[in-house]
Amino acid sequence: MSLADSDRELVVEELGRDPTPAEAALFENLWSEHCAYRSSRPLLSAFESEGEQVVVGPGDDAAVVELPSHGDAGTNSDDETDLEGESEDDGDSTYITMGIESHNHPSYVDPFDGAATGVGGIVRDTLSMGAYPIALADSLYFGEFDREHSRYLFDGVVEGISHYGNCIGVPTVAGSVDFHAKYEGNPLVNVACVGLLEADRLVTAEAQQPGNKLVLVGNATGRDGLGGASFASEDLAEDAETEDRPAVQVGDPYAEKLLIEANEVLIEEHLIESARDLGAAGLGGASSELVAKGGLGARIDLDRVHQREPNMNALEILLAESQERMCYEVEPENVDRVAEIAERFDLGCSVIGEVTDGNYVCTFEGSEARRASDDSSGDEGEPRERETVVDVDASFLGDGAPMNDLPAEDPPRPNVDRPTTELEKAFESVVSSPNTASKRWVYRQYDHEVGVRTSVPPGDDAAVMAIRECETGLAISSGAAPNWTEAAPLEGAKAIALENATNLAAKGATPLAAVDCLNGGNPEKPDVYGGFTRIVDGLAEMCSALSIPVVGGNVSLYNDSVAGPIPPTPTLAVVGTKAGYDAPPLEAAPEGELLLVGDLAMASDSYRLGGSEYLAQFSGSDRFPALPESPAAFVDALAEIADDETTRAVHDVSHGGLAVSLAEMASTEVGLEVALPGEDPIGALFHEQPGRALVQTTDPDGLRAAVPDETPVVSIGTPTDDGVVRIETGEQTLEVGAESVRELRNTIERELE
Repeated sequence: MSLADSDRELVVEELGRDPTPAEAALFENLWSEHCAYRSSRPLLSAFESEGEQVVVGPGDDAAVVELPSHGDAGTNSDDETDLEGESEDDGDSTYITMGIESHNHPSYVDPFDGAATGVGGIVRDTLSMGAYPIALADSLYFGEFDREHSRYLFDGVVEGISHYGNCIGVPTVAGSVDFHAKYEGNPLVNVACVGLLEADRLVTAEAQQPGNKLVLVGNATGRDGLGGASFASEDLAEDAETEDRPAVQVGDPYAEKLLIEANEVLIEEHLIESARDLGAAGLGGASSELVAKGGLGARIDLDRVHQREPNMNALEILLAESQERMCYEVEPENVDRVAEIAERFDLGCSVIGEVTDGNYVCTFEGSEARRASDDSSGDEGEPRERETVVDVDASFLGDGAPMNDLPAEDPPRPNVDRPTTELEKAFESVVSSPNTASKRWVYRQYDHEVGVRTSVPPGDDAAVMAIRECETGLAISSGAAPNWTEAAPLEGAKAIALENATNLAAKGATPLAAVDCLNGGNPEKPDVYGGFTRIVDGLAEMCSALSIPVVGGNVSLYNDSVAGPIPPTPTLAVVGTKAGYDAPPLEAAPEGELLLVGDLAMASDSYRLGGSEYLAQFSGSDRFPALPESPAAFVDALAEIADDETTRAVHDVSHGGLAVSLAEMASTEVGLEVALPGEDPIGALFHEQPGRALVQTTDPDGLRAAVPDETPVVSIGTPTDDGVVRIETGEQTLEVGAESVRELRNTIERELE
C-alpha cells in the first residue's frame, strides 16, 4: 500500500515540497483507514459520550469513568486488598479505564501472535492513562466450526490470548465466541481491557510543555510489524498467511509484565507528564499523536532509539510496531529517575528527543545510506551527516486526512420463509450448535482468578469484579451477534446493546458506560457501507435509550477477503455497577417459581425468528423480533429484582432462545418442569428477542409489582429434583435429562480435545 495520489497532492501542498520517503510512509500509515477512520469518523458523532461519570471520553488511549461508591454496602468489607503497590483507599475518587481494540488481520496471518499482541496493545493503552489493568474481555468470530481452518484459527487465537493474559497476570473474565461462514477468510479478534486508578494518578496522551523530554521505555525496536496500520486497512488477500507475515508483531508477555510494574512505579512517583503506547505506526504514530493532541511539536533523534537489529534505517525505526514499548513525556529533572526505574525492571530506556512548540521533526545520521533500498555508500567508519527525515506539522499529520464520502445502500428486508422441523430435532440442533454450546473449553484456559477480584467468573451472563476500594461490584459483558446484524443491521445492533445491558442487570448491576469495536467489510462497496452505517445508528440509538455513554472504541474496516465481506459486527463491551460483589446464580435452585419476564411475542403468540440460531441451522428467513418500547425501565427493574433477597436465580434469554436458556439453567440436581402457552412451540422456544430474562423467585407477586406495566410476566414452571428438563408446549412434550443436555452443549470441547 502506498500514499494515494490525491493524498500526496494534499501533502505536497501543505509542505510546499515533495515528502521525504519517511514522511510519505508516515502519512500513508497515519492517514490509513485504520488510524484516521476516514470512512467512519463522520458517523461516530451519532454516539452520546458524555455523562457526569465520564472523566475522559473518546480520543485518548482509553476512556476514564468514575465509579460510584458503595461504602456502606457491607459486602465483603473485611477484605482490604488494594491495587498493586497502593495503600488503602484515602477517600479519593476511584476511576476505571475502558478500552477495546481489534487485531483481525494479524490473527488470520498468525493466530497466536496476532491475538497475543492484541491483548498486549490494549493493556498498554490502559497503562497510558495511569491505570493498573484488572480485567480482559475477548469477543472472537470465526468461520464455520466444521471447517478445519476455522478450528485452527480458533485454537491459535485462544492460545495466544490465554498465554499472554496469563503471563502478565490480568484475568480474562468475559467475552463471546461466534461462528459464521462469512468469517472464514477474515476472523475477528476484539479485546477489551478494564483498568483501575485513583483520581490523582490520571495521565493522558496530551503533551504538556515544550522542553520536556520524550523517553522511550520497553523492548528494543526491531523490524517486526512494519506497515501494520496500512496492512489493517486493506482487504485480506488469498496469500495473506504467507505474504503478510512481516506485518504481524511478535509479543513478549514477560517484558509486558515488567512494563506494567515499571509503569506502576513511574505513575506512583508522579514522574510522567503524558504517555502513549506504541501501537499502530509505531514510534512515529505514538510520538506525533502525543504532541499533536497538545498543539505542540517534537524533535526526535532516531539514532537514540534502542534497537535490537543492525543497520535499521529511519523509516524502519519510525514505523516498526515492535511490542512492549511506551513513549513518555518527562520533565528534564526526572529523566535520570525514569532511567533508574527502567533499569530496575530490566527494560530498555532511551531519551529520544523533546517536546517543542514547532513542527514534528525527526533526524537521523546517514539515513540516505541506510534507507529501505539498502543502497549504501561510503566507508563504514566514515562520519555521516545528520539529516532531517521528517519535518511536518504534527496536527496536519494526525488530523489532516480528508474524510471519505461513500455511497451506502440500505439492506433488503428479509422474506418470511420459516422451515418446519420436529421439536426434538430442533432442540438438539440449536442447543448443540457451537454458537450456543458451552464455551468452557475457551475460558478454562484463562486464569480468571489472578488478581483476586473475580467474584462471578466466566460462564455466566456477566462477570463481576470486586472493586474493594469503593466497595462496588463491577459487572462486565462483551459481545455481538452476527446472525442478528446480518439479518437486520439496525435492529440487530440495537438488540446487541440491549442484550449486553440485560446481562449486567441479570447480575444486579445497572449500566455505567460502554466501548465499541465496529467491524465491517470493504466500505467502498455500497451494500457493505450501508450495513455498517446501520449498525452504527442502531448501537447509538439503543445506548442512548439506555443512558449508556459510549466513551471510546475502535473501528476496523476492510474485513473482506476472497470469501467475501464479514457480516457487520458491532462488538460492545459494557460495564455496570452494584453495591457489593454477590450476584444471583444462573443455575436454578431447588425452590422458587420460574417466571419469564419481558417476552413480547409470547404475550401475543406471534413470533419472529429473524436472526435466530434456529434459522441458521435449518435455513430460511424471517423478520427480526420487535424490541421493548421502554428498554431502560426493563433493565433497571431486572437489576433491582436480581438483587432482591427472594430471587433464587436469573438468566437472560437471547442466543438460541428460551430453549438454550432453560437448558443452561438445569443441572443434575435441579430439573425444570415448564409449560409454555400458545400453539407455536418452535417460535416460543427459538425466537431470540433480547430484553427477556428467566427469574426464579419465592415471591412472584413481588416480582410482578416491580416490573413496568408494559413488561409481560408469564409463570412458566417450577424446579424438580430429577435433573430433567420437561417442556410442554401446545400438544407436544419435550423431555431431556441434564446429562443429555450437558453432552449436547459439549460440542466445542468434544471436537477440540
